[in-house]
Amino acid sequence: MTAIHVTEASTSIDELSLQLIEQDIPTPSGDDVLIEVAFAGVNPSDVKATLGAMPHAVWPRTPGRDFSGVVKAGPAHLVGKQVWGSGGELGIKVNGSHANYLVAPAAGVREKPSNFSMEQAGSIGVPFVTAFEGLRRAGGVKKGDVVLVLGANGKVGQATIQLASMAGARVFGVERTATPYLGHASGEVRMIDASSESISEVVRKETEGAGADIVFNTVGSPYFEQANLAMAKGAFQIFISTIDRAVPFNIFAFYRGQHTYVGVDTLALDSADGASILDQLKPAFESGALRPFPIDPQAIYRLQDAKDAYREVLQGSTNRVLLKP
Repeated sequence: MTAIHVTEASTSIDELSLQLIEQDIPTPSGDDVLIEVAFAGVNPSDVKATLGAMPHAVWPRTPGRDFSGVVKAGPAHLVGKQVWGSGGELGIKVNGSHANYLVAPAAGVREKPSNFSMEQAGSIGVPFVTAFEGLRRAGGVKKGDVVLVLGANGKVGQATIQLASMAGARVFGVERTATPYLGHASGEVRMIDASSESISEVVRKETEGAGADIVFNTVGSPYFEQANLAMAKGAFQIFISTIDRAVPFNIFAFYRGQHTYVGVDTLALDSADGASILDQLKPAFESGALRPFPIDPQAIYRLQDAKDAYREVLQGSTNRVLLKP
């Protein structure tokens, strides 16, 4: 088998000790399965882990948290099935999906939606798991809620908007510049240009002063102050990432607003947790209420070109970047 092999964390993509190695095809044991990987998503966390941002990462290893593929060995009911999955332990604590074979727990593997291509199935993982878990932790989104998504055109942002609009929420999206919303939605998405508009003023004005019930902040510190000002009484703000670790915090406004902050780290969700979330999303994907990300053929890379794929993700590409082992 061929696999990407990272021996240790590096300070930059150019210095990354990424090698393509040949190994024997592993034999699954116990309740594990052997998957021939068809496509594997490349996530910011995959890349950041190789750059030392995940101190609990085990070295050396093969990165990669998301996958689609065919089960080649394991429990009889799974052998031959076309499957998908995503796990926080994959590519971090154990070898991941950036290889042409992957050993994963059978509990973390599910048959992909029948209407999905392998490319589409391999693209879903982390973005939708993160969006689903954040909204769940914030009490769920319901019809009539106002949801503000910061970083709307990122893949987690797009997944959040799909889930929120499917539930009947009113959605505001934010980007750094005047940019249309690039993803699928079940309703209108009011995009805010952060370079020329006050996020909080727009949300307050257009909700008659009420504000947003849920703020999904995929960026963190750059939008922290404006996001706080946009929150309705009793609102939730969800964080999945940040640039600056420390930010000014108005405790008085926080408790007077009866606000709740939710931190989501999907590295703490293993592949069985990911499979449980995908189970809940699958019917909506099969009905068309939720849709996979568009796949640009130029954003599909061979394993030998993985460093270019990692670089594209690190530079903030709006494409869903995939590896095709």
